[in-house]
Amino acid sequence: MKHLLPLLIVLLATSCSVPQQSPVETPQSSPAPIATVLPTADVFADYWGRSGGEAALGRAIGAPILLDGAPTQVYQRGMIALLPEGPSARPLPPGWADGPPSDLARLPVSSWRAMLMAPSGATPLTPLRVQVSVAGYTGRAALHLYDGRARLIGRWDVVVANGVGGVEVAPGGALGVHSALLIIDGAIAGGASRLYTLDAETTLVTGQERFDALYPMIRGFMEQCVLEYALDGVPVRGYRSPDNPLLWLRDHTYQARGFRYFETDVTSMIDAFRRAQRPDGSFPDFLAHPELGVMRSLRKEVEADVEYLFIQAVYEAWQMTGDDAWLRTNLDAMRRAARYATSDPLRWDTEQGLIKRPYTIDTWDFSYGPTTTDPTTGKPAPRHWIDDQTIWGIFHGDNTGLAYALELLARIEERVGDPTRAQQWRTEANGIMDRLNALSWNGRFFTHFVPLAPFDTPGVDEAAQLSLSNAYALNRGVLRHNQGRAIVDEYFRRGLQRGATFAEWYSIDPPFPEGSFGLAGRPGERPGEYVNGGLMPLVGGELARGAFRYGAERYAFEILHRYYFLISSTGATYLWYYPAGNPGISGADTLPTDGWGASAMLGALMEGAAGIEDRAALYRDVVLSPRWIFTRDVDGVQAIARYAASDGYVAYRWRRMSGGVELQATGSGERMRVRIPLPEGVTAPTSVLLNGAPQDYTIEDASGSRYVVFDMTAPFGTVQAIWAP
Repeated sequence: MKHLLPLLIVLLATSCSVPQQSPVETPQSSPAPIATVLPTADVFADYWGRSGGEAALGRAIGAPILLDGAPTQVYQRGMIALLPEGPSARPLPPGWADGPPSDLARLPVSSWRAMLMAPSGATPLTPLRVQVSVAGYTGRAALHLYDGRARLIGRWDVVVANGVGGVEVAPGGALGVHSALLIIDGAIAGGASRLYTLDAETTLVTGQERFDALYPMIRGFMEQCVLEYALDGVPVRGYRSPDNPLLWLRDHTYQARGFRYFETDVTSMIDAFRRAQRPDGSFPDFLAHPELGVMRSLRKEVEADVEYLFIQAVYEAWQMTGDDAWLRTNLDAMRRAARYATSDPLRWDTEQGLIKRPYTIDTWDFSYGPTTTDPTTGKPAPRHWIDDQTIWGIFHGDNTGLAYALELLARIEERVGDPTRAQQWRTEANGIMDRLNALSWNGRFFTHFVPLAPFDTPGVDEAAQLSLSNAYALNRGVLRHNQGRAIVDEYFRRGLQRGATFAEWYSIDPPFPEGSFGLAGRPGERPGEYVNGGLMPLVGGELARGAFRYGAERYAFEILHRYYFLISSTGATYLWYYPAGNPGISGADTLPTDGWGASAMLGALMEGAAGIEDRAALYRDVVLSPRWIFTRDVDGVQAIARYAASDGYVAYRWRRMSGGVELQATGSGERMRVRIPLPEGVTAPTSVLLNGAPQDYTIEDASGSRYVVFDMTAPFGTVQAIWAP
């Protein structure tokens, strides 16, 4: 090493020296420099060889450059910097592991020497200033920014005067350490391998409290629903039922619509349910909790939805983590769950080719008939059991849920399993929906319950009963053309007729006569209570998300407004409410921080209003449909959706213009399908620009609303859609 030191001192001195002016200058350009030579690749060769050579560092990429203020040679798996104390081999900076920025190999090295500086932290699309120092230089330069995966985010022009310049950039792309190169006359003058670190947290800022306050309020509610304990020596963390102190698969799965934005442990509870799966492929409803005296994980016999909920839970947790290895560990359990649901005589009706269940109210766990006796305690109890008095039939929600889960399982097979099975699952899903539509669709919504044997329910018009899983069907991707809008219209029509009822978020409407379902005197026996006609935010949230999807955007915004008024005026949210609006208290375990309904409302806000939907995992493939044009008082929006369990995120800035909108969008993924809604009365835009260039697009009719649609593959883009001069 000693023979390198004298040369090193000279190189470091000359690499930062002021270039001499050329004797010939032109008024339009800065002085041309006399070449200040960086060390050649030969200078690094000795230390490269003693550091493991190609086996350790790989081959050289491009020529040596000034990087982070030191002459540096970048290699495929590391780099060598010539520091005052001697050469130093270093790992590649974070984000370069799959390959440093391609410009390092593509561009030559300039004789100018540049240093770059910026604040250490950054937030997506929040302006950040980068300072540039190029001793002796006056002229123009280009700043190339690279994201946390070394992808080029964009190029910014920089004006340098007397060796100093700066530019304001909008960070984007993958999170993590971002790097930069400064380019002068097409050559690399210098760079920073760790210019700043980009981080993101779910955020929504619209300037209107009814939207801006929802996320922090809902997150606060949901944080009160966390239940964490050791089960069989293994830590389990999940989101409990709002009216029961246990971890139910159903409640936890539906709350994933909300906790994805702030929860880091999204798999331990699913792992616990996988361990509790029975040999026949079925699952319990809830986990054991020995500290509360619940020693076994149990299944309510009348339930028929647990298996498809497990598949949904796994898929959505994978979306949040992107962990293919974990997904693969659940594949066998999901396959066995699907086979149980579609073949076991207790759950599957071979004649109808559909899931069957006892006559319950929608997806709940007690069946029609008077109060019975708990066989384990001898105490009065609802009819959680199957016996010779059980009334069997087809409930639509079990089947739309199963069809949805089979589509998710098909996607999982394509990702980590057997692509041939993927088509088989899809074929089964399509068959289920064809048979369900023939049996249960009445032209406006799905009939609540179709008995397998003739049965008359006294005191209620069963054909008119609208049950809560119609709202869930809106967001399961299983409906035919116009079915979704028909369901939304039915809720809207009943809302107009609701009279003194504060919302149309019915668990079921009309309710059953008193005593049809015996609950041992607990709320729910009378009409307007609990799931017998009580009003549920979980219905309102799914309805709003579906209304955004099916062309009723203003109605969806109005639902969110009503929910904001409800929780902001009371500081609480309950699983259900009486028609007059007073909260429903099912018992001593009822929480005033219902995470189930709050999650549904948050889903409507982030996926519906903000329009950020993930079609794969980690927001790699996103549908972006900002729907703020349907509000009258929102002119600018900053939105970030981030999975707390990973680095997957999407961010955008939206602003209303005179006769159009502008959308600046970025994220961690590879592809965005951008959908810009047009205002009512506008059939097509006059122009659509992406990064200033005209863009090809299609017009999509979403049940009456019209959207401008195109794909964006760059990690950063600015869209302008103009429809009026």
